[in-house]
Amino acid sequence: MHQSELVVDHAALLADIRQWARELGFSQIGVSGVDLSSAEPGLMAWLGEGFHGSMAYMAAHGLKRARPAELVPGTVSVVTARMDYLPRSTEPGWQAVEFERLAQPEAATVSLYARGRDYHKVMRQRLQKLADRMADRLGPFGHRVFTDSAPVLEAELAGRSGQGWRGKHTLVLNRDAGSMFFLGEIYLDLPLPASEPTSGHCGSCQACLDVCPTRAIVAPHRLDARRCISYLTIEHDGPIPVELRALMGNRIYGCDDCQLICPWNKYAQRAELPDFDVRPVLAEPTLLALWAWTEAEFLRHTEGSAIRRIGHERWRRNLAVAMGNALRAAPSADLERALREALPHATPLVAEHIVWALGDQASAVATASQTGIEAMPSSVDNVTRPAT
Repeated sequence: MHQSELVVDHAALLADIRQWARELGFSQIGVSGVDLSSAEPGLMAWLGEGFHGSMAYMAAHGLKRARPAELVPGTVSVVTARMDYLPRSTEPGWQAVEFERLAQPEAATVSLYARGRDYHKVMRQRLQKLADRMADRLGPFGHRVFTDSAPVLEAELAGRSGQGWRGKHTLVLNRDAGSMFFLGEIYLDLPLPASEPTSGHCGSCQACLDVCPTRAIVAPHRLDARRCISYLTIEHDGPIPVELRALMGNRIYGCDDCQLICPWNKYAQRAELPDFDVRPVLAEPTLLALWAWTEAEFLRHTEGSAIRRIGHERWRRNLAVAMGNALRAAPSADLERALREALPHATPLVAEHIVWALGDQASAVATASQTGIEAMPSSVDNVTRPAT
């Protein structure tokens, strides 16, 4: 990237950028500077605690996340973009509806953001279109677009550019839109003036800390990803820690609890784009229906979806845990039969979780011997779900 030497009317350009952004489906545009040095101590402390878990890339990138000009040389300002993602069909009282789903053991819960098209694709394409519109006006300039795809401190940049403030759950909150939105950035070699940041408005509320099923929010603004259900079901590729399995309920991809309970999300906005409409197969999914997918069906149903990136094996690992939790809530011959029939053909990773799900160790050991794994003792009796 090379520093542009363009003479720019910043006020007029920002007005145009905001208009183009609205036409592209973005909800808000802001501008941040690139001096994020005040965020570096917190980032390093978080990494030092090991809270990033197996996400080794976060430690590998280190302070580059807080130094935009090192990630993209020549960067002098960052345009931040926000895009609401609640499906257009979302009814009033949607938070209560989602909690009701969580209370139905044989239902399958996928995070709201993942029920439609992969946001990475949607945001990246539209951010590039926004950059192209800028280039049409200004001529060539240096830039790169990002959407959760590089070592970028997205929430920090969003907060500094007026998109909102960091909630106690570490997500960005906006007074007019809650937290149900995606973030993206355009790194620029244009020195645009920074937007005014907003102040925080969480007050004494700690509903997000109290509701977290696994107590992953260990303190206000401090998240231990190793305990977070979103991390466990999406980022983590190994066995899910036994002591956390019973706490996951029927959450098979991500977790929205800290957002569902947040009072600010009564202001969450519906998406403008059809991309985030709920796919029919994810509208009212049951554990049994999703368990029945072959790998080919999984790939077909998740084409263009963020879900596809975890792969069929982790998908079944997550389902096995949820099915085990459903069996602990109420006996189900159909669930038990489905698990037992799948066990002899399961990969070692999935088989381990099936054995845990069955719980009946005498029967599970006999079946598990066909897979060559050792049946794990169930720890469900030693786990107490945190009060919510």
